[in-house]
Amino acid sequence: MTETPYPEVSTPTPAPTPVLVVGGGSVGLLTAALLTHHGVHAVLVERRSGPSVHPRATGIAPRSVEVLRELGLDAAVDAAAVDLRGGAGKAVAPTVVEMGAGDVVTVPMPTPSADELDVTPFRLRGVCAQDRLDAVVAADLARRGADLRWSTRLIDIAPDADGVNVELEGPDGRYSLRCTHLVTADGTHSTVRTALGVGTSGPGDLGKTMINILFRADLRPHLRGMSFATCTITTPKAAGLLATVDGATNWVFHVACDVDAGERPEDFTHERCAALVRLAVGDPDLDVEVRSVLPWRPRSAAAETFAVDRRVFLVGDAAHTVSPMGAFGLNTGIADAHNLAWKLAAVHHGEAGARLLDTYAHEREPVAAATLDQAMRRLADPQLHWGRGPEADAARAAAGVWAAPVVHLGHRYDSAAVVDPRPELPSTVDLVLDGSPGSRVPHAWIDGVSTLDLVASRWTLLAGTAGERWLTAAADLELPAHRVAVPWLADEGALLVRPDGIVAMRATTPATDPARFLTEVLDQVLARPVPVPVPST
Repeated sequence: MTETPYPEVSTPTPAPTPVLVVGGGSVGLLTAALLTHHGVHAVLVERRSGPSVHPRATGIAPRSVEVLRELGLDAAVDAAAVDLRGGAGKAVAPTVVEMGAGDVVTVPMPTPSADELDVTPFRLRGVCAQDRLDAVVAADLARRGADLRWSTRLIDIAPDADGVNVELEGPDGRYSLRCTHLVTADGTHSTVRTALGVGTSGPGDLGKTMINILFRADLRPHLRGMSFATCTITTPKAAGLLATVDGATNWVFHVACDVDAGERPEDFTHERCAALVRLAVGDPDLDVEVRSVLPWRPRSAAAETFAVDRRVFLVGDAAHTVSPMGAFGLNTGIADAHNLAWKLAAVHHGEAGARLLDTYAHEREPVAAATLDQAMRRLADPQLHWGRGPEADAARAAAGVWAAPVVHLGHRYDSAAVVDPRPELPSTVDLVLDGSPGSRVPHAWIDGVSTLDLVASRWTLLAGTAGERWLTAAADLELPAHRVAVPWLADEGALLVRPDGIVAMRATTPATDPARFLTEVLDQVLARPVPVPVPST
């Protein structure tokens, strides 16, 4: 009897992970959070065992707060922030003890003007150190069931036409993973960027090597009710910069490492760092616990490209390292993640063509270059950043320095994801948000709801008071739409706003066929397979 062979059974190939995020710092965590928010499964890998406890930044700008608000995390981050209402943004004193005794020069926390208060729907009450921000975002990701793989590092990466193969090493050893797209947020010395041969340009390292000392000590008895974001300590025995983490018992102190005099970062032991803290505070008996010591050096550089073959994308310090003056670095990285996440989601959900991903680099590279330039212009003279009043405005204008709100909120994108963009800045002194294509949609309260909240991470149409035809067309297309009475929108006009709050199209009069016009705009912006030129309105 002849046996009938059984057919071979092949093991199915696992479906690739939609997006792998490499790096679990603030920008990596927020990238994963935004992808999750947009309905895209992401795996995050981080070589450390959890979020960093050592903050590197504390200033969260208004645009970043808007991103957190979009994720529903603004209140939690505000609760984690140090309340500096009525406090000092910057202080200068010989020691903390002398500061508390009144020997101090302070620059108050910037008080927003009436115009600035109309720019954004929510502001933090003070500064929020990066470790506290990361704890909020990581906890929210865990509640959402996100795939966070701590103590896991990337060993190898191999992109191809359809995805990216990576080799990872975690607590249980090495394993392979395939993803459709990879976002690297692995820092200034990015392993992924180096492995892909992406170079950097810019001045590079700047100034002296610094030592960042994270310590715990109760300074409240010496501060006598004073609060500040940063304080320059001038005593020659321990000159440096003291920054608040929680405003009470957790602080960071930055001191220079004099390499020219033979000092090395490893010379800064915990014992030496504790002694420096006591000198800076002015209390030789202060109970100090040094929690962590990190060497760092100011740097200004940008990757030659922020995207590789529509498969790998660089965000945060992996894409650009911004010199610290201005607090632009972290905030620029958050803006990268915000710009990229909705585009990856649109492609993964089949709502957009792959060419939409090209607009990430087209939009973010010029903004990063401008931000690096603005930080460098401030580096030589911090008063260009901190100064207030007509004299400071004149000094900034002479030095080519933009007002900080313009750097954070005023950028205008010029790419295929914007119809008829207006990239020129109307002003570098005053923030101008007027509904121009490529700019962030202006904030206005509509029946108690911000226009930014109306967008709600999706394509949204804002129509003028006489925009019935636009509203009807939007309903036919199942496009969220709202009638708004605002000075920056014509009565019969409309704005089409992207999921990231950027104006994609502005019309001042009704199109002949509004539904067809909106469809063609979306086809063009989303790089759908057969883009149609947008007709004139």
